[in-house]
Parts: sequence; C-alpha cells; structure tokens
Amino acid sequence: MQNITFENIHVSGKVIFENDFFRQVHFEEMLNQYDSNFIEFKRMPTLEQFQEKADYLREFHDKYGQEHIRFYFPPNEKPSGDLQQYMEDAGFQTGFLELYAIEPSEFKGKDTPDIEVKEVSKEDLHIYLQLQYEEDLSYGVNYAESKREFNRKQFDNPALQQILAFYKGEPAGYTDIIVGETTVEIDNLAVIDKLQKKGAGSKIQRFVMEAFPDKTVILVADGDDTAKEMYKKQNYQYLGFRYDTLKLFPNKENGKEYEPGTLKI
Repeated sequence: MQNITFENIHVSGKVIFENDFFRQVHFEEMLNQYDSNFIEFKRMPTLEQFQEKADYLREFHDKYGQEHIRFYFPPNEKPSGDLQQYMEDAGFQTGFLELYAIEPSEFKGKDTPDIEVKEVSKEDLHIYLQLQYEEDLSYGVNYAESKREFNRKQFDNPALQQILAFYKGEPAGYTDIIVGETTVEIDNLAVIDKLQKKGAGSKIQRFVMEAFPDKTVILVADGDDTAKEMYKKQNYQYLGFRYDTLKLFPNKENGKEYEPGTLKI
C-alpha cells in the first residue's frame, strides 16, 4: 500500500495563508461548514500560541458572519494537558479522527441482494439532495439549504461521484466518492436511521471497491464513533489519528447557539 496520510484527504476550501507553523483554509461558498473553514497546525502549539490563533480566527470569521472557530492539530500528536484543560474550560468541543485505507481486493464487507447501489443521475438527483437535506437539518436550516445548493453544483464535478443506495427500492443511504490520481476517498457515508443494519453501508463500499479496483480506498472516521469498528472488521488498515477542536458562538440574530456539528462519515 502506498504511503497515505491526512494530506490525502480532500478539503473543500482554499488555502488563504500558509507558513511553517500553520495554514488557514477558507471556503466562501460554504461559510457555515465547519470542516471547510479552519486553521491546521503543522506543529503542536503551546497554550499561548493557541490562544493567539484562536483570537485571530475569531476576529477573521466575525468579518464574514461565521459563528465558529475550528482547529486541527498535527497528526498522531495529542494536545498537552494544559491545552486540553484550557479548551475544555473555554467551551471547545475536542475530539479526534482516525484515518483508514484498504486495497479493494482485501475488502470483506457483506454483499446484500436487497440493496442496489448506483451513481446519481439527473433523474434521481432530487432523491440524493433530499436525503442529505434531511440529515443536514440537525445543523440548522440555513446550513441544510446552503449545503443542498452546494451538492447540486457538485453534480457536475468530474472529480466527484454522488452515490445512492436503495433497500428494496426505497432510498436508504448515500455517499460521495472523491477520485484522485491513486486514491478514492469515501466521504460523507450515511444510512438513514430506519434502514440501519440492512447492509446498505457495506454495499456502498463494495460498489466503490468494484468501481475502482486499482486505487487505494481511503476514509476518515470519528474516533468516538462505532463505525470505525466496522471498518476494522472489513479489513481496513488503521493509519493514524488527528485531534481537532471546535468552538461555537451565539447567533447574533436570535441569541441561540448553533447546533453542535461533527464530521459525518
């Protein structure tokens, strides 16, 4: 297997500043998408350095009406105890992601006959958009609506495939496939609640393996999510972790806080 790192994971957004300490990513098309507007540290910051960058990013995001700040820490390093304590006391939500990869020939997922998986066409694009919209409502109506328009535009992106799964003809789940030169990333894999444990998630992955037999399949999983146990059973290789932290701020218009969001896999 080739050398896979978090650098292989696709990020929506533009790098607007970079030096040997950190890089800043900004995505004007989706300002309320936490994972597309952030600072990524190249080396672990001290508490004072983190506080400085938190103040900077809060001020920067405030100019665009963004009510969050997000940071990613260097791969395979855990923030120091004083930094973790500060983030907890300051109201940050801290977690970690795990990186996985597999060669398609090594995949051991189930093949369920009741599940049909297909690439989204113009005829069923509305189904894909509605499924994502309903899932994204947990992050707020504004986010769900802007994400729906973004997904609609992504339909014409040659580097991305939108995938639907059906259980006995009923829409059951979806994912996005990001096609690279030597890798294929499974991103935003989701199965609707009432059709969980029917084999849709596994069948979606099998579709990817069969469509791209000569590329390494990669994905990231929430470190606290049970999905990562499924990936291990399916023969994915664990390649490392990366800590991240997020802080949300009150919505100035209604005095309420945004719904907490996490990277969905």
